[in-house]
Amino acid sequence: MRIATFAICAVIALGGSGCGFFDSDKKPPDISFAPYGEGYSEKPDFAQLEYQYPLSPKDLYKITPKNLSFLDQEQVDQIYARLSAGPIPDGPFEGDLFFARGGSGKLRLSEIAGGGLRELLVNMAGHKLDLVGETLWKGKVFYRDERLLRNRIEDLGTLKKLGLVEESADQPLQSIKFNGKDQWLLFPAKLHCGQSLLDSRRESIIIDYAFTDELPGYRRLPDMMAGRDGFAIRDEIRMVHPGFYLGRAYMDRSFVVNFVLYNKEIAERARDAFMESGQAQQDCWTGTQVARAPGGQ
Repeated sequence: MRIATFAICAVIALGGSGCGFFDSDKKPPDISFAPYGEGYSEKPDFAQLEYQYPLSPKDLYKITPKNLSFLDQEQVDQIYARLSAGPIPDGPFEGDLFFARGGSGKLRLSEIAGGGLRELLVNMAGHKLDLVGETLWKGKVFYRDERLLRNRIEDLGTLKKLGLVEESADQPLQSIKFNGKDQWLLFPAKLHCGQSLLDSRRESIIIDYAFTDELPGYRRLPDMMAGRDGFAIRDEIRMVHPGFYLGRAYMDRSFVVNFVLYNKEIAERARDAFMESGQAQQDCWTGTQVARAPGGQ
């Protein structure tokens, strides 16, 4: 029953335009998209999309963590399909979830979690789920050399009140100092390259919680909520530009929400070189389609 709390906490209060990064930028990025309709047969082929509507470095810098939420889901998907994985991140990244324009701003978790969710909602009555949602998902720390990730949790007290954190003298909680605040490191995941569930033409960076119980520092609660005994969460990310990644979150292979990851220091340091060359380190398979400059033949 408790495992569903992870999903609710992560998304319940984010609304149609998200929070955090999404408090401003009231216009979508000025980039081109292929025509599309509502039906599956009216969606563009990704290879043709990338050939006809390539994204230049200048275009990529028009995309920000703030303005993606003003696109509809098909447009977000078209951006993702035109990206490559880039380097596997290293160090702390700010993060946020967002719902595309026109979405309900809610996840129909009962379709994924089954009947147990109703019992959970009854037992959670009286708790301020909006507060939990705002404080649970505040970013990630990547350990590139170890191919490991941990999520940064700022408000540990809320999780404790809900009975979702086990404490043990033999296994103290790990924490880091970030922006002057203590942040607790929970929900470990493996990092690797793998096939995108949206676009199989090239690999994405996979954040895989399936075998979280095999990772160093694992604790049954709350970490099991994200693993194969919980919601079987699997995220994938691709680089928009250095320091900025667009991600897709899945539960048991069902797409549930978009997210962004951003490291300001990396973004500012690498901007000039990327704008000039359009090239970045690629740690994953980039596929066989050669990107061309906008306007090229």
